[in-house]
Amino acid sequence: MAPVTTHERELRDPVDLCDAEGIQLNPAARGWSRRPLHRANLDGEHGRNKRWDYWAVLAGDVVMSLVYSDIDHFGLADVWWADLSTGTSGGHAVLVPSDQVELPDRPGTTPLRLDHEEMVLDLVDDDRGTRLAASWHEPDGRPGALEVEVALPAGHESLNVVIPWDDTTFNYTSKHQARPATGTLTIGHRTREIGTDGDAWGVLDVGRGRWPSNIHWNWGGGAGRADGHVVGLQFGAKWTEGSGFTENGVLVDGRLTKIGRELTWDYLWDDPMAPWRITDPDGQIDVVLSPRYDKHTEVGDDSAGFGSETHQVFGTFAGTVRTDDGDTVAFDGLQGFAEEARQRW
Repeated sequence: MAPVTTHERELRDPVDLCDAEGIQLNPAARGWSRRPLHRANLDGEHGRNKRWDYWAVLAGDVVMSLVYSDIDHFGLADVWWADLSTGTSGGHAVLVPSDQVELPDRPGTTPLRLDHEEMVLDLVDDDRGTRLAASWHEPDGRPGALEVEVALPAGHESLNVVIPWDDTTFNYTSKHQARPATGTLTIGHRTREIGTDGDAWGVLDVGRGRWPSNIHWNWGGGAGRADGHVVGLQFGAKWTEGSGFTENGVLVDGRLTKIGRELTWDYLWDDPMAPWRITDPDGQIDVVLSPRYDKHTEVGDDSAGFGSETHQVFGTFAGTVRTDDGDTVAFDGLQGFAEEARQRW
């Protein structure tokens, strides 16, 4: 096996995220791993904790996402979908008291469920992968339903890392890319089949931590087949700068190449439908995302000092990546996304 080129410390054994009181970052938790190893024992500092599981499914002309989150003050469950070919979109979101949502310290070990009058949501893991199921009503009254199985192939790796701003402000993230997905999305009387062509992919973003009050981030990813390989992309920027760690890497046939360098993102906030280029200064990544759809969201209250604005674009990636083994894979038409988020917590 070729040596891993990143300077970052690779963790190989389970570890607690916090100290025994659940307040300060455990020094032993600083690092990254190829599978989820951290137990997010955020037991103190009520009001500062943020826990979420975000799922997306990239399925050709259709993209979907589900959010199940607890930010101490309230819980949020959200289902969203878009047809990239027509620009139509829909879904539903509900706010609930935080005691109505519960995320485990070890992600993926307990079903995430919400049985609400406006939405039923189930995210359930087993040895084969994760079942995503939801039902709701669209704003125009049409019923919506989603039923998708996201497989976890044997040996398939993920990118798990702690970003430590300081001993009391930190975030653990577990990013999963290139997981095969199959299922259905039904809106009204129309049912769309997902993954029948073998080109639909599940994306998971786990977040557990305590954030700075004001922060920007980039996140991007994608998946597809090229040169006989399954390729997965996982990129981030801005929020990791200066921390000593990144969330950057590529997957080829389920094996992760971790990249410890910050990447260069070239795009226009005021023109998000222009191409997004992401490059590695050492040449391991050079990709361009051509957007087809911009999911622009803006919420908040300036007088209260909180808010959020995000451009998340969906489209296709073209470019090259190079693994730690020295293999270069070129591709065109990989499904993917990229975003900039500006948060005031």
